[in-house]
Amino acid sequence: MTGTGTAHAGDPERGTLDKSAGENFPVAPFFLPRAWRTDLMAVYGFARLVDDIGDGDLAPGGADARLLGVSPAAAEDRLVLLDAFEADLHRVFDGTPRHPLLRRLQPTVRRCSMTPEPFLGLIAANRQDQLVQRYETYDDLLAYCELSANPVGRLVLAVTGTSTPERIRLSDAICTALQIVEHLQDVAEDLGRDRIYLPAADMKRFHVQEADLATATAGASVRALIAYEAQRARELLNEGAPLVGSVHGRLKLLLAGFVAGGRAAIHAIAAAEYDVLPGPPKPGKLQLLREVGVTLRGKG
Repeated sequence: MTGTGTAHAGDPERGTLDKSAGENFPVAPFFLPRAWRTDLMAVYGFARLVDDIGDGDLAPGGADARLLGVSPAAAEDRLVLLDAFEADLHRVFDGTPRHPLLRRLQPTVRRCSMTPEPFLGLIAANRQDQLVQRYETYDDLLAYCELSANPVGRLVLAVTGTSTPERIRLSDAICTALQIVEHLQDVAEDLGRDRIYLPAADMKRFHVQEADLATATAGASVRALIAYEAQRARELLNEGAPLVGSVHGRLKLLLAGFVAGGRAAIHAIAAAEYDVLPGPPKPGKLQLLREVGVTLRGKG
């Protein structure tokens, strides 16, 4: 991620939004209508800030805590911050929020007739991150992704006015896949936060111990486990890919970029021979463009 330095310590809104440059795919690319870009950046600002609270990655200086009405004594307590952030979210719907990123979100919520549920899901996911560090089964992980990832796709559909039950189902598959891919890229970083998103049942099946994830490079068992989870993510992306063909114009290109970003990241993981422990395998631009073309043609 980018934008976590002290340059924006006095402007938490700008510092949070600047992190969009470090994401796996463009958050609000130039080819979209201006109104969509504005709304997508407002949604991104919310999602990025709640993740930064949950990960302890807020800009130094405590400005976000002050804006949310949290005392300096409690400014390091992530659960207190998340509670205060949730209270401020409710003001988006029935009052005047305290935090500038939530004030920025308010016109989007009104313009797009959004409901609180997707935003509350993202807060709940970050609250769960403070309380749950391991996931026993794949189904447990999917339930987490229902909170941590799927709301993002639902918000994109809301911004673009294209929500239908079938599109939401397809979007959920894509978003869950993208979350799993991110977990695979960030195994070492997550372990540093004492979190493991590889299901314990799968680790046992592949004879992987937690200590095996703390080494400089992955052994054969870890690589086999990562390959297995990457295939699951690939299948989810393929399941959700028909979403791209269900829309038209610039939205089609945006959604193709999301699917292609996931596919390109999986390709990068495979190219690294599933050794994700030295750091996140990142796809090159050429691979990403190739995957966009494949996705737009309805293949993959």
